[in-house]
Amino acid sequence: MMMALFVGGMSEAVAQRSAAEFFEEGNTKARGGDFAGALQSYSAVLAMNPDHAPSYFNRGLAKANLKDHRGAILDYDRAIELNGKEALYYQSRGVSKSMQDDNRAAIQDYTRAIELNPDDAKSYYNRGVSRAKIDNERGALQDYNKAITVDPNDVLALYARGTCKQKLEDYAGSLADFSRVIDLSPKRAGAYAGRGYAKIKLGDYKGAIADYTQAIGMSPEDGASYSNRGFAKAKVDDFAGAVTDYNRALQVNPGDYESFYGRGFAKSKLGDQKSAIQDLDRAVELNNSYTTDAKKLVYMGPINRGTLDKLRSVVQESIKINELSPERAEAYFIRGLAKNKSGDSKGAIADLNSSIALNPTFAEAYFTRGLVHSSIGSQMEAILDCSSAIKINPTYSEAYYVRGIIKHSLGDVNGGCLDLSKSGELGYTPAYKVISDYCN
Repeated sequence: MMMALFVGGMSEAVAQRSAAEFFEEGNTKARGGDFAGALQSYSAVLAMNPDHAPSYFNRGLAKANLKDHRGAILDYDRAIELNGKEALYYQSRGVSKSMQDDNRAAIQDYTRAIELNPDDAKSYYNRGVSRAKIDNERGALQDYNKAITVDPNDVLALYARGTCKQKLEDYAGSLADFSRVIDLSPKRAGAYAGRGYAKIKLGDYKGAIADYTQAIGMSPEDGASYSNRGFAKAKVDDFAGAVTDYNRALQVNPGDYESFYGRGFAKSKLGDQKSAIQDLDRAVELNNSYTTDAKKLVYMGPINRGTLDKLRSVVQESIKINELSPERAEAYFIRGLAKNKSGDSKGAIADLNSSIALNPTFAEAYFTRGLVHSSIGSQMEAILDCSSAIKINPTYSEAYYVRGIIKHSLGDVNGGCLDLSKSGELGYTPAYKVISDYCN
């Protein structure tokens, strides 16, 4: 997907002078790659001028660059509410929606961007990509054609059209597009691989071998290129060469059942039937939904119990001593912390319960009790505690973070990622590492 550039547009009026300085500071940080810092600068502008559409848009771009696309969409929504005539706002929201696999909504945004700016090749290209993702290859082809009409040297659109044509079984057209990409960008390994595949389909196996050799030279860890070159070699009866390529493909990707199949075929042709059968056994068994016993399948989400514990441990204690109130809620709280550190989770929860009973607005006590609940596997109680902490202190960034990773681990990926987005927006930067790893 093509990303937008950060935009200018802050008034230099005296009443907005400090806001303008924050805005330009944000732009400077964004241009320097400090997107977390830029985000904070744009937030400062919006605190002074909550109706400044460019700041919402630029903050959305900053979040998108931090891979926080859910948070970016919320900012783009607001920018569009304030200024619904800016094509770039729709295009950028479309990119973030596409990155969240909401491709139908992305298509609507790209269509609106095209209505507002019909000569922008990027919107046609991006809409084509989203159409391809929902298997509308013919619609995608029309968009790529339009993008290339606007810009005949658009390498991304030519590359995408070459791939699209293969899915439509127009291998000659695909070959022509990838050849054009190679003319314009000769160091692009994927173009040689794409053209090599088209040549296989057209029966030009020697030409395919030459193209895959070029692709491998540029991208030596591309297992698919080794596998496809092995296939082409088998087609011209170079079975020993095919085995060598399939060996390399399986070093890169040990679960590639197609390479086991190809290597088994080549070994059989070379007379090594025992080894061929072993490979073909793997070809039949690996990732085969037709043979797997469904009762043995175990779903393991990306944030499992072990990962959750690791992510939660990132939260650093930042408790400062407070004056002791007559109810001594603070003493129970600190004793609860000490018990938890010594491994007495049950005693810690009892003390934190007492602290909260004595001071029902003690946000840190709710949050800490949530951490303890999560550490012993009581995740729903942990979510309730984090929610209570947030209700008392709506800027409690760590509470959003912990609630987010727990929600994600329990299957509420969207809710979890939105919490992580809010955590990052409030300044807790570790949230963006989790967003990058688990929300895209």
